[in-house]
Amino acid sequence: LAPCEFDKDDDDHMRFVTACSNLRARNYKIPEADLHQSRLVAGRIVPAIATTTAVVAGLVCLELCKLVQAKPLEAYKCGFTNLALPLFAFSEPRPPAKTVAKIPGGTLAGKEWAWTPWDRIDIDDPNMTLKQLIDFFETEYGLEVSMLSHGVSILYSSFATSKAKERMPMTIKQLVETVTKKPVLPNKKYISLETMLQDEDFEEVELPYVRFRLF
Repeated sequence: LAPCEFDKDDDDHMRFVTACSNLRARNYKIPEADLHQSRLVAGRIVPAIATTTAVVAGLVCLELCKLVQAKPLEAYKCGFTNLALPLFAFSEPRPPAKTVAKIPGGTLAGKEWAWTPWDRIDIDDPNMTLKQLIDFFETEYGLEVSMLSHGVSILYSSFATSKAKERMPMTIKQLVETVTKKPVLPNKKYISLETMLQDEDFEEVELPYVRFRLF
């Protein structure tokens, strides 16, 4: 590895900085900036030397190097620092907590799925309707969808029969827009859906969230 000296007049450097800053801006709903605006901002930055921010940035870069080198889990470290003491402590990260779900039916009947918060169910059919999504869980996992939500909005509930019947033929995108009363942003490729599922004995079965592709 060799350090790279940042130069705001180097277009390649600025393209990278602009792309990364705009990704963060989009995540936190901050106004994005073009290459020219980013160059102006970069020219006015006063480097923060010997601060906690600099220490954390260095520790993050060390962990990224391990990631690029495909190091095993035990090579990674959680860092705890306090420059006022000073204190530098490191520990091995623990694996994520697992939830074990026994699949009662469908094509995966009888299998156990030990999933973590990093797992998800990917659905890549932008034209899928609500009914088809409900049928998917029945066919694949032998589970009935009792509730489907997106953020704080309930898209489907098995006990709200009148609304459920109206919404069955809607595509997932149409359903989200109808319930939230907001259009889905045209550049939004995925949305997250949360499900409440139950088996034939009305016992709840927990599965990961659904990442639904819109286009």
